[in-house]
Amino acid sequence: MPFIIGGIILVLLLVVILTSLCIVPQGSAWVIERLGKYAATWEAGLHIKTPVIERIVRKISMKEQVADFEPQSVITKDNVTMNVDSVVYFQVIDPKALTYGVERPIAAIENLCATTLRNIIGSMTLDETLVGRETINAETIKVLDEATNKWGIDITRVEVQNITPPKSIQEAMEKQMKAEREKRAVILAAEGEKQSAITRAEGEKESAILRADAVREERIRTAQGEAEAIAAVAQAQARAIQLINSSNPSEQYLKIRSMEAAEKMADGQATKIVVPSNLQDVTGLVTAVSETLKK
Repeated sequence: MPFIIGGIILVLLLVVILTSLCIVPQGSAWVIERLGKYAATWEAGLHIKTPVIERIVRKISMKEQVADFEPQSVITKDNVTMNVDSVVYFQVIDPKALTYGVERPIAAIENLCATTLRNIIGSMTLDETLVGRETINAETIKVLDEATNKWGIDITRVEVQNITPPKSIQEAMEKQMKAEREKRAVILAAEGEKQSAITRAEGEKESAILRADAVREERIRTAQGEAEAIAAVAQAQARAIQLINSSNPSEQYLKIRSMEAAEKMADGQATKIVVPSNLQDVTGLVTAVSETLKK
């Protein structure tokens, strides 16, 4: 009998010891009360709990958490009702303040976030709301962080996921965007035609300039060629005269050249040529008079 009682006592002691050993996992914190009063906050590791006297009030995750709230109905400054879907990222920094500071922290954050969004968006127009998400996020996180610090919660990020205007507003916005796209398309087409016309005009201008340059160059070269030809003929004649003078031509040669000159003067149309009697005078000027008799 004493052996059985001793065994029971030993088993009870083992159960008490095993139930008193507590292992807090990494990234967690346990809040402990002793006789109904806060005693300690256990962090990760092995801890021994006094049976009956101490109890674990709350097991809290110290990791960053995400709270995705239901869309909230808000009204803008220009009286447009829309639904706003937000996400809040937070982390517990004080387990004791979280345990004794607020009863339902997630619900409290959700209600505070909804109220803050209504206040912020209520001071903005529809267009400002649609393009001012960064402003809304910054203002919301500022208000939430100030309110939740006393609860032992740190708000790390607030993101407005969706802003959904009424269907009529969405249809009007779609029509406006369509009109803007069509306007841009017309403007781009007009700019393209304008640029094309400018390019064609510039091409025609350059082509005309090149043609004019070519004609001018051709005329210059032709004139230069004619001038060179005339100069060459004059030089040849001068050279011929110089050679004749230097060779002391005979009287018979001069007579023959005089007859050739008279023939050129007649131009092949004269029927009578009068030769002066002093043609034999070499030092005189040969004069030939031609008379054309037309029959």
